[in-house]
Amino acid sequence: MTTTRAPSPARLHYAWVVVAVAFVGLLTAQGARLSFGAFIGPWQSEFGTSRGPISLISTVSFLVYGVTQPLAGRLVDRVGTRVVLSGSAALVGVGLALAATARSPLHLALTYGVLASIGFGGASQVVASVAVTEWFIARRGLVFAVVEAAYGAGQILVVPAALALVTTAGWRPTLLVLAGLAAVLAAPVMLVLLRSRPADKGLEPYGGASVLVAEEASDGPAAPERVRRPPLSALLKRREFWGLALPFFVCGYTTTGMIDTHLIPLAHDHGYGTATTGAAVGVLAVFNVLGTLASGPLADRYDSRLILAGLYGMRAVTLVLLLFTHSTPALLVFSLTFGLVDFATVAPTQVLASRWFRGHSLGLVFGLIFLAHQVGSAVGAYVPGALHDVTGSYDLALLGGVAVLVLATLTSAALPDPRRGTGAATTWPAPSPA
Repeated sequence: MTTTRAPSPARLHYAWVVVAVAFVGLLTAQGARLSFGAFIGPWQSEFGTSRGPISLISTVSFLVYGVTQPLAGRLVDRVGTRVVLSGSAALVGVGLALAATARSPLHLALTYGVLASIGFGGASQVVASVAVTEWFIARRGLVFAVVEAAYGAGQILVVPAALALVTTAGWRPTLLVLAGLAAVLAAPVMLVLLRSRPADKGLEPYGGASVLVAEEASDGPAAPERVRRPPLSALLKRREFWGLALPFFVCGYTTTGMIDTHLIPLAHDHGYGTATTGAAVGVLAVFNVLGTLASGPLADRYDSRLILAGLYGMRAVTLVLLLFTHSTPALLVFSLTFGLVDFATVAPTQVLASRWFRGHSLGLVFGLIFLAHQVGSAVGAYVPGALHDVTGSYDLALLGGVAVLVLATLTSAALPDPRRGTGAATTWPAPSPA
């Protein structure tokens, strides 16, 4: 029998080391993924094609990334977060290195869109969130937000650097640099320092086993009923699941799909140079981190349904602002306001999911919810590019984004209150009697 011990009060709990290492891994892998917009123009020129076919590579990437996430969530149950995160980072490096040798858009679709994107799906917040759930009993909302902030940190550090490197050295060397960061830096660090569960270090989770017992006792029925694994069909019948997944589809459509993929070419269409565009991406990333970090403690204290409704509503306002952005100050104001509500939806969504679906494999639940996000991202990456080819601008795509964000706002506000009928929200209904 494995024994666990509480850490000395004077020592840093190893849970924070796990968070720091996962943060670096996600920063590196997801920063490379979020740099896609820096390659759109160079790939158009290199292969003599329009924006639509290049956007289709991003669509393939998002779909593969999304489908991989629930599979990675299931794999975590078998081999642990350490193996999945480090192996996925290595796969990202291999895929990007092969993409650097591409001679056609099809080659890019296979190497970047498929191979590297399988790695993106494993080196993601889905797997890291399982580690958070294992290692933290207290302050989960905050730590969910810290993990998600790795994406914003990747925007701050990796995306502007990739944009500058593409401009000065070309897209092939840039991909090789990103490949090296993932395979040579992130993967070995995670393999050496990550541990999947506190028991692997002989520790209790942060917050202590006594807190876990109290938390579970206050949330409803007895443990044997609560840990029963329900079938997937039961999850798909839950109003709460679709109430999180459908707005998260819209979240993916309007953030990583439309804005993160097309903001750089949109800014170039409006006449902004590389320096101004890089500054706008940097501002967006900084406030993305601030908004994400703020959302975690807020989700710990306040009604996450209303937080989500407010975030989606504010995001709709920012897209209206972008429609009328034709000056540098206006572009920076958009970047600031959009950044605050960009990834901030993740922590409230995860907090609600961890409360409602505790009886299920959280890796699978998180993976399916994030699959909805990535399907939205795939649609959001392709549709604006295709509309740009037809209309010559992104205006119609932005108006469509406003419309679906209004629907996401209303859906989030209409979710059931997790503080009422807790047992029904966190356990699965028993089979009907014969």
